[in-house]
Amino acid sequence: SGSRHKGLLTANDMASWSATIEAPLTYDYHGWTIAKTGPWGQGPVFLQTLSILKGFDLAAMDPAGADFVHTVAEAMKLAFADREVYYGDPDFSEVPVAHLLSETYAVERRKLVGADASFDLRPGIVPGFEAQHDLTMKMLGEDSRTGTVYEPTMAHLSEKRGDTVHIDVIDRDGNMVSVTPSGGWLQSSPTVPGLGFCLNSRAQMFWLKSGLPTSLAPGKRPRTTLTPSLGLYEGRPTLAFGTPGGDQQEQWQLSFFLRYAHHRLNLQAAIDQPLFHTSHFPSSFYPRTREPGSLMVEANFGTDVLAALARRGHKLTVAEEWTIGRLTAARRDADGLMRAAATPRLMQAYAVGR
Repeated sequence: SGSRHKGLLTANDMASWSATIEAPLTYDYHGWTIAKTGPWGQGPVFLQTLSILKGFDLAAMDPAGADFVHTVAEAMKLAFADREVYYGDPDFSEVPVAHLLSETYAVERRKLVGADASFDLRPGIVPGFEAQHDLTMKMLGEDSRTGTVYEPTMAHLSEKRGDTVHIDVIDRDGNMVSVTPSGGWLQSSPTVPGLGFCLNSRAQMFWLKSGLPTSLAPGKRPRTTLTPSLGLYEGRPTLAFGTPGGDQQEQWQLSFFLRYAHHRLNLQAAIDQPLFHTSHFPSSFYPRTREPGSLMVEANFGTDVLAALARRGHKLTVAEEWTIGRLTAARRDADGLMRAAATPRLMQAYAVGR
């Protein structure tokens, strides 16, 4: 702007900050317990989608077939719609996580997964949070636009350098780490009009409208998209997995996990299956656009599957083969045998053991 302005952070903000240790959110699913971040991130989306899908026989579906893709995509749309209304830093506002993950709620949400693709943003109504629902939906109607979603973390198609990474590590003693580090990329962050500086990639996920779980406030965590995953099988820590990818992180991870859990594919085979994601809900990144009914799919699903999805009403964008997703995973068996896998897409990921 050519003028002096105060920034968002003070020296005291930095001096008084310290990292915290929190209990993860967990959900039990067909012998697995999946651990995710709390609602200050988008981790509960994964768990909510599992709760909806628990009522479908995914094991009987072709993991690369139209029924599987349609069912998973429609369930994800419902979970992401709830993210928009209810998620935020629980240190600052109540987040009804227990209700969102309850079987009672899942039964009602499950009924909304129909034969055709939905084009509506359909968050559920949580008792006691009706005003928050209405305020958020009104704001999204005013400030969230439809159109092409420009996802900064899909920037592998450009010349830009720097992006989120993901790392899964398991040591000989069974200690497991799943982490998704990410910085603040100036090239993908909007400049604040009249002030002349950028909010970083995470701070732009705040809304500058008061009264919402994701409204900007001192000391508050933004609703980050970073969402690593840990899995326990029959109570035993077993699996670490994740991916870079903004709003797609939860979606790519979910496809991988469901194929691994239901179809008995090994780690690499599950990662290598063709991938898909939707931009049906508002993007976490500026300018917060959404593409109702959208579904990006890799071409290697095949023409029959793509045609079946189109008949169900999905607004398809067909990507080249081997271009969607950057998944990695590591596993430790009960006998101590270690396994790891990494996507061959984009030639960026590695699986290493020693």
